[in-house]
Amino acid sequence: MEQDLIRERYDLSMARIRDFLTEETVPEIYRDYFRNIAELIIQCGDVLKARENGSLDKMTLESGRTLNHKLYVDILPENYETSYANPSYAVKIFGEEYGKLLSYLCAEIRGDIVYAFEGRVLDLVIGNEALIEIYNLFEGEILPAAKEIKDILYWSASDYCDVTLTYRVREGVDPTLDFAKKIIMESDLSDLSYLYRFGAYISPEEEKTAAFLNSLPEEEIRKMADTYTDGYIRGFEVMGRDLSKKKTVSVRYPIGFERMVRQAVKNFEAAGLSVIFCRSAVGSINRNPAGNGGYASSSPNRQYDYDHRYDSAVYMDKAFRDRKIGVLKTAYEQYKEEAAAYAGPAVIETFGEPGFEPVNKSEAWAFTEKQQNLYLEYRNLSMPVVNEYIPGDETSFTIIAFPVPAIGEHFPEIFKETIRINTLDYELYRDMQQKIIDVLDTAEHVEVIGKGENRTNMQVRLAALSDPEKQTKFENCVADVNIPLGEVFTSPKLAGTNGILNVGTVYIGDIQYRNLMMEFKDGRVVSAVCDNFAENGEIDKEAGHRLIVQGIMNGHETLPLGEFAIGTNTTAYAMAEKFGILDRLPILIVEKMGPHFAVGDTCYSWSEDSPMYNPDGKEMIARDNEISILRKEDVSRAYFGVHTDITIPYQELERISAVHMDGTKTDLILDGRFVLAGLDELNKPLKLK
Repeated sequence: MEQDLIRERYDLSMARIRDFLTEETVPEIYRDYFRNIAELIIQCGDVLKARENGSLDKMTLESGRTLNHKLYVDILPENYETSYANPSYAVKIFGEEYGKLLSYLCAEIRGDIVYAFEGRVLDLVIGNEALIEIYNLFEGEILPAAKEIKDILYWSASDYCDVTLTYRVREGVDPTLDFAKKIIMESDLSDLSYLYRFGAYISPEEEKTAAFLNSLPEEEIRKMADTYTDGYIRGFEVMGRDLSKKKTVSVRYPIGFERMVRQAVKNFEAAGLSVIFCRSAVGSINRNPAGNGGYASSSPNRQYDYDHRYDSAVYMDKAFRDRKIGVLKTAYEQYKEEAAAYAGPAVIETFGEPGFEPVNKSEAWAFTEKQQNLYLEYRNLSMPVVNEYIPGDETSFTIIAFPVPAIGEHFPEIFKETIRINTLDYELYRDMQQKIIDVLDTAEHVEVIGKGENRTNMQVRLAALSDPEKQTKFENCVADVNIPLGEVFTSPKLAGTNGILNVGTVYIGDIQYRNLMMEFKDGRVVSAVCDNFAENGEIDKEAGHRLIVQGIMNGHETLPLGEFAIGTNTTAYAMAEKFGILDRLPILIVEKMGPHFAVGDTCYSWSEDSPMYNPDGKEMIARDNEISILRKEDVSRAYFGVHTDITIPYQELERISAVHMDGTKTDLILDGRFVLAGLDELNKPLKLK
């Protein structure tokens, strides 16, 4: 009965929206806007019909391309300057108050594409009814106040939070939502038309990637999938966690890798795990300004994504924050059995996309200081809720990365090299990394000094050992949760950790940061700038600072240093140098190619009390810092929900030295080379002059 009522509301709303195309009841300046949105909604209605009558599954490659282009053409870079989804254009046409609100609505309605492909009729109704309410306002004799429009958008988001947020929780833990899984497991992957059934934007990159994977021999695909799934399972073993208690794993991957993912699903199922495929968040209520987890394709327009990353500013206030946290608790209670069975994510990342230089637009929505604080408060309140139903000390994860064709003409060779890097001899690295740890265990702090134009000068204070025979300060990380292998890491003591961290260029998320500079005092960030923005030849330091706060620090003005690590994967570095792709690699690989520093939580957040042992049997005791330990008094003060790695590549490194209590130093790396005895193997790939 409920579904019948939803369908009736949908049919009525669609009939009303079709009238937008012919009637002239709103002022002329707004007609094109409403007709433009109506056309998209009608196209999505056609998709829903095709889904329901089965014709969507019969699309040819050409018809899939045509439909996909039609649905996404409005926000492609060549059309975006005159798209109502572009806040700058909307403000130019309608003025600031109307323009920002109508651009937000346009972006929200674009979620209909996904909802139609997945058959989520109620989500379509929610957008349709909000649009009709706003259209009705413009039919009046007097134009509406901007507050009237904003109120409709606010109450639509708030009233239906129990629908949109609850579904988001469910799709993260419920394997019966198998929209993507059916495409992956049941399609003829040699016929690339399957790509267009996801409803995501499909660029030539996805087609090229899928075609390339189709060209690989079966044993190569199996090797890729085995490395990925074995790493996930080994992570539980290394952490001493019981995987047998779990029933599900979430696979997050880039569309185009279905052949590998299909084999991974088989591997996981053989290990007793059902696979969940949760799409990257669509609506503003579920998006995270710092990035979204889930399966996804390449973006049709990264500037569009950037412009709308803070769209929740339309409705973010204390009442909404409280409403959202209440719904989150109710949703997890509703799906508590599924949440308890969830083992954690297995992630596939890609690298090689061209750099993105965002444009900061004053017309785009942005949080006020009060809203930023409310957002951070929500993050702090939500983490204990999630941890109650999905305990952090019972789950694990794995991450692996592969190149995409956009990396250039050497893509096939780079892909082959990446597979080799992902499958290096972990026993060899384990033993060499132990030699580094043995020295670091005798140190009070570590000095990291940059070379040439790199101004890095960091002193990282280390935890003290009460029983050196049984304890260690660093974890010996080989290929399990983080693939490829190659790092030793710790949670620094904050007091006494000081200095400047500087990197020439580094990719974090979709953004390449240039001349990134962060200063730390007692382990906290006190300043952060980069050279990404310039005007009239002058670097705009404030714009760079805001980019770092948003993209690296997830809205926090300051964060602690949660991790210090030394990467040992010189083979990966040699590949990057050989193909000239150092500035195109993801942090997942780059962090293994030199020292790296992570701002935010430690690597042990929510599981500090679970013992962690290295292969030599010693307990890694540096699992807390002065902030995470506050969980024992007030958990809301202990975590930030952020952990962002920043790496200094070998060529920007003068030295890393272990500094002992008496002031003597033991150099670990000098001029980019490992200098400890027994580490010659690590220097072979470097070939430094």
